[in-house]
Amino acid sequence: MTSARDRFFAFRRSIPHPPRLDRQTVRARGLAFAVFTSPPVAGAPPLLCVNGGLIVDHAMLWPSLSPLAAGRQLILYDQRGRGASQAPADPLASRIEDDAADIPALRRALGIREWDVLGHSWGGGIAMLAAAQDPAGVRRLVLADAVGPTSSWMAPLRAETLARANADDRAVLAGISDHALGEPDLAVHLAHLRASYGAWFVDQAFASTFPMPRQASQTGAAALARLRRDGYDWHHQVGALRCPTLVVHGEGDPLSPDVARELAATIPGARLEFLPHSGHFPFWEAPNEFFAAVSRFLA
Repeated sequence: MTSARDRFFAFRRSIPHPPRLDRQTVRARGLAFAVFTSPPVAGAPPLLCVNGGLIVDHAMLWPSLSPLAAGRQLILYDQRGRGASQAPADPLASRIEDDAADIPALRRALGIREWDVLGHSWGGGIAMLAAAQDPAGVRRLVLADAVGPTSSWMAPLRAETLARANADDRAVLAGISDHALGEPDLAVHLAHLRASYGAWFVDQAFASTFPMPRQASQTGAAALARLRRDGYDWHHQVGALRCPTLVVHGEGDPLSPDVARELAATIPGARLEFLPHSGHFPFWEAPNEFFAAVSRFLA
């Protein structure tokens, strides 16, 4: 079998270069958001792409998702207090529910009647909460290696990441306590993210091809700490979703495939697809399968 690196670069050579993104500032819910758009595509609803990580910006998904721009306009944005978007007055009070409420407000501010939404990892959590709040505005929803409807996955993921990490990263992860992850210390959350990163790939040598975004956010660290400290249960909101939903998940993701199965079972009528030879970033490790699945569903 060819390596993940060979498969990825063969795929990228087969598609056009990523289009240029236009940047604009959009005000919503009292904050100025940096919004990035690819060229419009007639006859197709735009696709909002919501990145994960919580402490990083839209660069986590661009140009990774650029192949989807051939069939529709992509809209990416920096979440509140991340990247070039304005931080709230009290970043330490931030919650993931704030991020979710921003999405319907951004749709209205952009003058868009209806769009599709794709969320990756923690961005999947933001996307599903936003779709539950805005049923008239979300046509279809894609959840890519998304977090589950409850926080029960957190402890197993921490153990699995520790087991998969190389010796240097394992030492860093072992030195970060659960208590520390429940505090809004940006340096701790950034160290944890960086030390975990390689373990998210089936082919860990491939991780070096994709450097992490350089930006890191105190606003995001506060929201992430709260989730890790208090946990969550979104069964009510997720179970109320009525838009067609695709749950797509890498078979080799340290975030267990059982999380995807639970998510698909909770969302009425959701479609579930697993992608072989892929970890947490299927748009890199299984691009042919990932983009084919997403494009079929959105079409």
